[in-house]
Amino acid sequence: MENHVLRSWMDPIEPFLAPLTDVARSFTDLTGVPVDLPTALFLRAQLAGLERPGRTSANGSCHLLGAADGWAAVNLARPDDLAAVPALLGLLGSRDEPGGLQAAVRRVTATEVVQGAELLGIAAAVPGSAQGTRPAVRAERWGERRTRAMAEVRIVDFSALWAGPLCARLLGLAGARVLKVESATRPDGARFGTPAFYRWLHDGHDNVVVDFAPGALDEIVAEADVVIEASRPRALRRLGLRAEEFLAARPGRVWVGITGYGRENDRIAFGDDASVAGSLTGVDANGDPVFLGDALADPVTGVFAAHAVARSLAAGGGELLCVSMAACAATLADARTRVHPPC
Repeated sequence: MENHVLRSWMDPIEPFLAPLTDVARSFTDLTGVPVDLPTALFLRAQLAGLERPGRTSANGSCHLLGAADGWAAVNLARPDDLAAVPALLGLLGSRDEPGGLQAAVRRVTATEVVQGAELLGIAAAVPGSAQGTRPAVRAERWGERRTRAMAEVRIVDFSALWAGPLCARLLGLAGARVLKVESATRPDGARFGTPAFYRWLHDGHDNVVVDFAPGALDEIVAEADVVIEASRPRALRRLGLRAEEFLAARPGRVWVGITGYGRENDRIAFGDDASVAGSLTGVDANGDPVFLGDALADPVTGVFAAHAVARSLAAGGGELLCVSMAACAATLADARTRVHPPC
């Protein structure tokens, strides 16, 4: 591994890192497993040969666009998002005008851009909009406590892409047994990215592919001590899975739900737009926002989530852990502002 390459990615985010360093250190204290933050944050960028980002994200899907009153991040991460751009232009009143999305955004407010994107299921954010809205991790007690060694813990991981799998990887390194569960019709999108990074995230984990139909997951979940998921709560409820019932059924269980903005909010998010919402961004020579790193809210959230699970298990579990990607990003940005007050 070329650590000097990882270090070059780390330098711009050093002012933000104190909260994440503290969380990683606490995870190590709880589990004995060190967290290599440069690798966790930037291995994907290194393996994929990504360039440092500017107004476009490192992976090319998310764009910081100048609006009439500021900036908006619009993340065209999936084919369906690209297909929805004409509809978004229509909502912004610019369907037939030249200049595309960038020109359309300049005519309206950043909030109008985000609201239009949300109507079409496109991830979008106004910079800093998630600051001060909620804690990075919110714990709710739904079950009784029972402590157990990490080596006795069985994890079922329904998550995909990066944040949830990184959480599972760190807990697996701590001794837990991890089973990754994928839908037969919707495999993990990370499989279509950099193969070496996917292997790194899931090294040592078991894997099963299942038809996600009502009742099909009951037996898998019945054996679990920890569930990791990154779905809207109603999606799993339609399959008969409810976090509250899972936690109440056996002492010591933990359910971690990773979302963009909280389980009560249906907005979708990916790492780059969630970073923007949390103000985990840099500035250019003109003081305008630019992306930092590679989808930073994803790995940051993975570390926060792994620590939250380890802490909960050490205290006996029985908790639903609600982890917000945007709030995790905001936690880092807030700490940076306290250390380096804005001019």
